[in-house]
Formats: sequence, structure tokens, C-alpha cells
Amino acid sequence: MRFYDSFGPNPRAVRLFLLEKGLTLPTENVDLLGGENRRGAYLERNPGGQVPALELDDGRLLAETVAIFEYLEEKHPEPALIGRTAEERAETRMWQRRVELRITEHLYNGFRFAEGIELFRPRMRVLPEAADGLKATARDGLAWIDRLLGDKPFIAGSRFTIADIILYCALDFGGSVGQAVDPANAALTRWFQRMGTRPSAATSLHAQSQAVGLRG
Repeated sequence: MRFYDSFGPNPRAVRLFLLEKGLTLPTENVDLLGGENRRGAYLERNPGGQVPALELDDGRLLAETVAIFEYLEEKHPEPALIGRTAEERAETRMWQRRVELRITEHLYNGFRFAEGIELFRPRMRVLPEAADGLKATARDGLAWIDRLLGDKPFIAGSRFTIADIILYCALDFGGSVGQAVDPANAALTRWFQRMGTRPSAATSLHAQSQAVGLRG
């Protein structure tokens, strides 16, 4: 098994997941900022060109963050970061999808189409005219989840899950690209601060983070 890692919030989410699981995998770093993931041998193995990716013992490649989470949880069920029962797993997946569909995809594309446009222009269709609207949609999603979070310790209630990991990595990155959490979202701000005290939060930052001034 081999973990293809790089700078960025999604690879960081897998690193954080591995730290919370207490797992160590053979790792190969991919130069995301230099575009290594969009050419040559890596692109031949992974036509989507995204990072992270996980090469399995039989040579197959998983190249979606949540698919990697699901696979590793099946192989290493404790501590459970998706769930121990059908009900817990379903609840986690519900919150994971809500976080992605209402917040993180809009936050990331808002960055790709604005501050990150020169990096992403050669790699994908960019829509600069959509950036402000995407960022506003992410803010709407954050206000919505703030209301639902209330006094709960975690996104899914009493359990720390992949929904927390995905949202934390996105918001920590967002804070470094002009999309910080609005302090008016008091419950979300408290949750974000609690997440930042977990040892895995600091340890999961990529070595390039300080050099590029971004949290990924």
C-alpha cells in the first residue's frame, strides 16, 4: 500500500485521519503546486489527476478522499471515524455530504476561480465571474451549520467523525485565502477552535504550508 500525498486541504484531511487512527503508511509526495499530478506517470495511473490517492496492495488506486476514508475504516475500524453501527455510519455520511455540498466545494471553487486562478487556469475550466457567488454560498452554508451545531461538540453530535475532519481542513485553508470563519457564527467558531487543539491538527499540516503561507 502507498499513500500519494501533497500540499492541500484534501491530502491534509487524509493525513489527519491517519493520525487519528494511529496509522502510518508508506508515502510518496506529489508536487501539486508544480503540477506533477497533472502529467506523466501520475496522470496515467490516476486519470482524474487529483491528490490524495491510495495505491492498494494489489495495485488498484483509490483517488477520492472519502473513498480512502471508507477503505481504511473497513481495514482498521477503531477508533471509528465513520461509525460502528449502520445508524452511526449513515448519520456520518449524511453530515459529510451536507458539509461538502453546502460548504467545502463552494469554498474551494471560490478560491480556484479567484485567488488561485493562475494556478488552476491551465488545469481546469475556471469561472472568475462565479467566484464571489461561490464564496457567498459557502458563507450561507456556514451560517446554516452554525445554527444546527449549537452546543454539540462535533458536527454529527457526540462523535468525532470524518465530517469534522473535512470541514476543519477546508476552513483552516479558507482562513489563509480570505475565507475565514465569520466570528458571528459563534458555535462554529468554538468548534473550530476546539478542533485546532487536537494534536492531529498541527501535525497534519504539510511541510510546504509555512513556505507558501497557506494552511494545507
